[in-house]
Amino acid sequence: MVEAEPIAGSPTACWRAWSAPILACMTADRIAALEQDAALDPENPERYRALAAAHRAAGEEASAMAADLAAVALEARAPLALCNIATACFQAGRRAQAKRWYGLALRLDPALVAAHRNLAAILEAEGSLAEARAHRDEAYRRQSVFVEQAPAERQRVLLLAASGYGNVPIETFFPAATVTRVTWFVDYAKPGEGDRLPPFDLVFNAAGDPDMMGPLLPDVAGFLARLGKPLLNPPAAVARTRRHLLPDLLSDIADVAVPPVLRLPRDALGDPRHGARVGFPLILRPAGAHGGQGVSLIETAERLADAALGEAETFYLTAYRDYRSPDRYFRKYRVIFIDREPYPYHLAISQHWLVHYFSADMLHPSWKRAEEARFLEAPARALGGKAMAALAEIGRRLDLDFCGIDFALDGAGNVLVFEANATMLVHLKDAPDTFAYKHRHVPKIFAAFEAMLARRLAGQAR
Repeated sequence: MVEAEPIAGSPTACWRAWSAPILACMTADRIAALEQDAALDPENPERYRALAAAHRAAGEEASAMAADLAAVALEARAPLALCNIATACFQAGRRAQAKRWYGLALRLDPALVAAHRNLAAILEAEGSLAEARAHRDEAYRRQSVFVEQAPAERQRVLLLAASGYGNVPIETFFPAATVTRVTWFVDYAKPGEGDRLPPFDLVFNAAGDPDMMGPLLPDVAGFLARLGKPLLNPPAAVARTRRHLLPDLLSDIADVAVPPVLRLPRDALGDPRHGARVGFPLILRPAGAHGGQGVSLIETAERLADAALGEAETFYLTAYRDYRSPDRYFRKYRVIFIDREPYPYHLAISQHWLVHYFSADMLHPSWKRAEEARFLEAPARALGGKAMAALAEIGRRLDLDFCGIDFALDGAGNVLVFEANATMLVHLKDAPDTFAYKHRHVPKIFAAFEAMLARRLAGQAR
């Protein structure tokens, strides 16, 4: 029999080492019990004080502080304070806590628009689409226009937006410090609301995902028709970028490959004829989904009929193309079009077919970043002349002021299109020491966007 080795150190150290897992389990059980008490009696401040003490004992100071502040807010019957606690948790990535505090704020004030908006975003990210829609309805039926005043205003921009996911990420292009942003959620526009909007210099259609924006309401369409000011990314042009429309829009361009795509209602997925039209294997994707949410690779008609669908009502079926490079890695390039001109943005390299930059682990090994740097510094050399010519024509064909394309190069060097639309995220949050090359090249995209705005404000078409 092998004897266990004694724990080195003092008796106190031995006790701590032995007891720590047990105490941690007891603390977790205590917190879980207090969470249940609070759920049964959600407006009792003492429940949250007890919960705060338990979190503090577990070393979870941020959670303890939130519970303490919630207790104070409940005593004062201050729903806005609870909403602020929730927003702080939301911004820190603690979505479960944010969800609780927003829900509690709405118990005190069901008309709190900010709580409904942010709770809808959390629920949508979780896949609870119907519940998210209910909260968005509550928010935007009460208020559909929001003004963010810039402290050092240089421009005033009207942003047309759709509720839910699918809006263009505009923070880096219309910075809050210098651009006053008037955001109008046009799918909830009220009659005559366009004529009552605050003043603005130009209009940018931020509703970049046509699956999230239905036909324009007559009042909004009429407003845009008589606008008399620059309109960037017109809704009609954005509508042409739905995934199932891209083959007709782009596939006749030389050296471009666009796999077949079908857009189907939920109840049509069980019909084997649709899968056969696209061909197996195929990619199943909920319409309006982003970041890979709900996306799966389906190999047979039987698996398509049995696929887990969540709450989505409309889906895309896209023919899968194996785009691995000879080294067996998958490469997904992103190019951004500013006023129809292409600018390289990033390259994600992964061992999995569903490639996203956030999951590709571009830190390891280092040759991935070296290859991405070469793409940003000399895209024509990285992609080849015929691919660059194809991208230039794609930009002209999309005919949008701002949009992007995610693509690969197939074995013949053609541009294999994954998606091309206006919802592409562009930022410069990567560490400047590790991604120094991005900090040299990505600002060119921002500069091109600013120059385009200046031209539009000066009355120049392009």
